[in-house]
Amino acid sequence: MAETPPESLASACLSVLQTAEPRAKLMLARAVARDWRAGRLAHRFDVPMPDYPVRPDRPELLPPNQMPRRGKAGSGAGRIALLHAIAHIEFSAIDLAFDMIGRFGDGLPRAFVDDWMKVGAEEAMHFALLERRLKQLGSHYGALPAHEGLWDAAHETRHDLAARLAVVPLVLEARGLDVTPQMIERLQRAGDNTSSRILSRIASDEVGHVAAGILWFETIAIQQNFDAPSTFQTLVRRHFRGAVKPPFNDSARRQAGLTQEYYTALAH
Repeated sequence: MAETPPESLASACLSVLQTAEPRAKLMLARAVARDWRAGRLAHRFDVPMPDYPVRPDRPELLPPNQMPRRGKAGSGAGRIALLHAIAHIEFSAIDLAFDMIGRFGDGLPRAFVDDWMKVGAEEAMHFALLERRLKQLGSHYGALPAHEGLWDAAHETRHDLAARLAVVPLVLEARGLDVTPQMIERLQRAGDNTSSRILSRIASDEVGHVAAGILWFETIAIQQNFDAPSTFQTLVRRHFRGAVKPPFNDSARRQAGLTQEYYTALAH
């Protein structure tokens, strides 16, 4: 009797994108990452990725310009709103990591999959920490509206790996390096050391996510013989609808390998 061939990598990634319920998604993301590390998935890309992942009924998704303003992090409601917004970013980031693998991994080394599987598993862990903290504060993920800006950026770059890397890890995740230290300080001033420690852990991991983005962007630059900083700027101007705004956390960006020659021209 012939053995059943192992599940393909693309099929496993697709299953994460098609799982709507948040807890089920994070558990599946972790399981797929474990299966990849254990050699239980075939390095095969036999199914396409969807334009959009399946989403749960809650949170309600609004355009960014219709999102209610968050209160100050020192207030209970403001703190919950802040943590809910970050939880939604991390929830979306699970899909972004697995879409990165399933959509663009064909023809790239297994190390590309290794890096983005690690990112996906860490995003799932971040979401789990935030979801648990929201429950401790008497709320839950889905209790407040959220916006889909992250996936809008992914959809805009769905046909171009260089553009995806430029916009998602090297603009959006790098922005997290800039703003998270101030969030941590505000939570500490409010006496919420539990939440501040969670954000500190996330900020530390996000340095590695930006590092994976710059590594693979520069790898593609060598393969395709283009100048990485100038092409990055062109791709961001073409595909990113927002602004690349200072102040920048130059030390964290530099730690990730994202140097000023990439982004300072965009801020002017």
